[in-house]
Amino acid sequence: MKKLFVSGMLLLILGLTCLYREPLVKFYVDHFVSIDKTVTLSANEKNDYFLGENYSFVQSTTNFTPSNKQDILNIYYTILDRGLTDFVFYCSEEYKECIQDVKDISNNQVLLSHINNFVHPYNSFKSIETEYDTLGKITIKISHTYTDEMIRSLQQKTKEIQKDVIQDEQDPEKMIKLIHDYIINNSRYDSDRSDQKTVKYQSDTAYGNLIQGYGICGGYADSMKLFLDLYQIPNYKIASENHVWNLVKVNDQWLHLDLTWDDPIVTNGKDVLEYNFFLITTQELQELQTNQHNFDTAIYQEAK
Repeated sequence: MKKLFVSGMLLLILGLTCLYREPLVKFYVDHFVSIDKTVTLSANEKNDYFLGENYSFVQSTTNFTPSNKQDILNIYYTILDRGLTDFVFYCSEEYKECIQDVKDISNNQVLLSHINNFVHPYNSFKSIETEYDTLGKITIKISHTYTDEMIRSLQQKTKEIQKDVIQDEQDPEKMIKLIHDYIINNSRYDSDRSDQKTVKYQSDTAYGNLIQGYGICGGYADSMKLFLDLYQIPNYKIASENHVWNLVKVNDQWLHLDLTWDDPIVTNGKDVLEYNFFLITTQELQELQTNQHNFDTAIYQEAK
């Protein structure tokens, strides 16, 4: 009888342990285990394409213990900007909504794609996954769009364009025009890709435009951004629901630059180069009354 009682008690304890596993683990960790939640980034945890720029929507940070939702956005931006493939940070006990805010951000692919537009193309993500536990540990894993092979090819190509096209030009506006004209004159709009008929080229990347000779809006914008970043001209990509283009700061003014729309498709098959969307103000963009350039001013605040 005594053995049956002991066995029953053990089964009861085991059952309660399974049922209340997470609260018990949290209690044990909080009271008996010391976790170092201090997170820092060293100088060698960034690659050659780290920009470190601050914008109205997101800012580079060294604070990896968030106290509000903006802090979390800044963490996502910072680790993307540095080209990291994985990162761990912790929610503080004082920030009660932290896990829920992380869930909201990590499940919002549109928001994450907007953050992607502020980083160097080589650091942009193809996929980004976030894991979290009840103890406040956040793990982010990133797969990048550009492979090492793609980057090597593009590095060689940009050097050739610098030497043969840009040469010694120093004036930002003239430099942007040279790049604008080169990209449009040496690539075609990938109509098949945009119509989702077939995928022959990596036309949503700079590799498609500059190496394969075919692009869609993402490829045109990435190609331009490679050079803008190379020459340290302030810029980022700006996106509407179905379109991507560049926003560039020239002579202390933020201006729109859309190579896709300056490379129109014509029925006679000839190459056409236009300047309707070359360094224009937001007012001028709105006056063109396209249905592809409606963007979120809460995110792209420099374009207001």
